[in-house]
Amino acid sequence: MSHNTFGHLFRVTTWGESHGPALGCVVDGCPPGIALTAEMIQAFLDKRRPGSGKFVTQRQEPDAVRILSGVFEDERSDGQRTTGTPISLMIENTDQRSKDYSEIAQAFRPGHADYAYFAKYGVRDYRGGGRSSARETAARVAAGAVARLIIPGVTVRAALVQIGPHRVDRSNWDWAQTEQNPYWAPDAAIVPVWEEHLEKIRKAGSSTGAVVEVEATGVPAGWGAPLYGKLDAELASALMSINAAKGVEIGDGFDSAALTGEDNADTMRMGEDGQPVFQSNHAGGILGGISTGQAVVARVAFKPTSSILIPRQTVNEAGEEIDLRTKGRHDPCVGIRGVPVVEAMTACVLADAFLRHRGQTGRDAFPLGASR
Repeated sequence: MSHNTFGHLFRVTTWGESHGPALGCVVDGCPPGIALTAEMIQAFLDKRRPGSGKFVTQRQEPDAVRILSGVFEDERSDGQRTTGTPISLMIENTDQRSKDYSEIAQAFRPGHADYAYFAKYGVRDYRGGGRSSARETAARVAAGAVARLIIPGVTVRAALVQIGPHRVDRSNWDWAQTEQNPYWAPDAAIVPVWEEHLEKIRKAGSSTGAVVEVEATGVPAGWGAPLYGKLDAELASALMSINAAKGVEIGDGFDSAALTGEDNADTMRMGEDGQPVFQSNHAGGILGGISTGQAVVARVAFKPTSSILIPRQTVNEAGEEIDLRTKGRHDPCVGIRGVPVVEAMTACVLADAFLRHRGQTGRDAFPLGASR
């Protein structure tokens, strides 16, 4: 599988660079007959769009998506629908400022992929990081919008739960709050704390890390596969592929190490519908690599943005030791705009898992007592 492609039955290939004329993706494996318009995709791209707040990059991009293939509308249809062929999506870059990067054309920015790309390929696009730029995630969000249409009974939503050292108070958790503030915070009380922290970071010319939590409800039991096709392994892989992601945990994750066996095990009782009811969800909705019917829960840790105004020690292509400060327009906290990207990657993984499960078993799940 190409390193520009992810997925099995639902496959997404992204293309383009930060300062190229455009970027986009090709979505292959989408079933036919699904209503799909550019407006449906645009709603999710607007959540990730740059220039939308004080504490995100001020690069002004409309991120207007165009559907180039894979849909058709005729008099027998009630609207534009997928045809089952590859869906090509394109987003033009309109506000590049490549001159901002002229001073680092020969220098390796600390914390960036500059040196790693140069060591591998011997050439790199220094304008905003080229292919390694988080600008590429716009294409992922577009693909995630298509993925959601394949799993209409599943709700995927994410929230920012930590910026720097400041965590949300889970006793205040309210999903509705994530739509009421620019940080996707589920805790209204944390917003002024984050704003004060971000203002200090911004004025200092520095950056800060963050943690995003994603929850997918409505996932039936049975999606995923044992051993090398585990749903949590594929989810972790997809989330780790997001720019600046440095850690992923499923369910209680690393906190599980502090629990006893009796505390960690998600006990079950029979529900009124004759199906098991879990009394906790330490496993994050996945056991043995297969969904249990509970909410699928994961968290992603994002490192601080590496582009900062504070001079840092580095070297250049000539092997000279230099001090470097990175100019340009950058997010002081990439986790803020990472929320819709985390949602999109989760949706893509679940859409792929659904199609593979349906292909293998011919159904969503096997309820207790059902004939095999």
